[in-house]
Amino acid sequence: MDADSLLLSLELASGSGQGLSPDRRASLLTSLMLVKRDYRFARVLFWGRILGLVADYYIAQGLSEDQLAPRKTLYSLNCTEWSLLPPATEEMATQTAVVNGRFMGDPSHEYEHTELQKVNEGEKVFDEEVVVQIKEETRLVSIIDQIDKAVAIIPRGALFKTPFGVTHVNRTFEGLPLSEIRKLSSYFHFREAVDLKNKTLLEKADLDPSLDFMDSLEYDIPKGNRPLSSGCGIDFQVRAEGQPTYLCPLRLGLRTWAGMTS
Repeated sequence: MDADSLLLSLELASGSGQGLSPDRRASLLTSLMLVKRDYRFARVLFWGRILGLVADYYIAQGLSEDQLAPRKTLYSLNCTEWSLLPPATEEMATQTAVVNGRFMGDPSHEYEHTELQKVNEGEKVFDEEVVVQIKEETRLVSIIDQIDKAVAIIPRGALFKTPFGVTHVNRTFEGLPLSEIRKLSSYFHFREAVDLKNKTLLEKADLDPSLDFMDSLEYDIPKGNRPLSSGCGIDFQVRAEGQPTYLCPLRLGLRTWAGMTS
């Protein structure tokens, strides 16, 4: 959810029980504006919250003018002080895949994992148990990246791509109309296209290259893993079965949309 429309976005999300206390909202509203200024971001998104045993992680992401350029991710434990996280790597994903259970809420916490490694001693080769330590901060980076790639979505028309390949916010976007808001084809994965590149020219013939440059939810497998529901007539939500705590609430006729994890 965009920091510039944070209060309205949080109001939309609170309709599903995923709200923040008034003091947290006030702290976020102020601190995210400072993050945007200090890091010189074009936009700042409040990504959501990851619950921990001793503290919760509040996550924000900074975007450049090109909305699909790599994002900077920050975390806070108090919605006031923010720390920059390193970029996610495949090595991090492999390393943290063995860690299960709740987050502690302490980025310096280290998980211990025992694995077998082959050791050469002369002509003999044998397995030796080695204790590997994995920092919670590394796990946090990896989990955020995995959730982004799997379930972060955006309504069609909210972004547009220039002939030079740069993606910008569409200032003329005024929300999805009623005829489109219930269609999965009206939503895209908020990342660089993967499946779209494999489509034939015939399959892409009816697509608008300035708007349809990301992967549509319409072709997700399995079918129907993105249920849409409506609230009080004008509020709609898109959820993901693989990440049930992620939702994207929208309000009919408004450009505001809010992807959030909690």
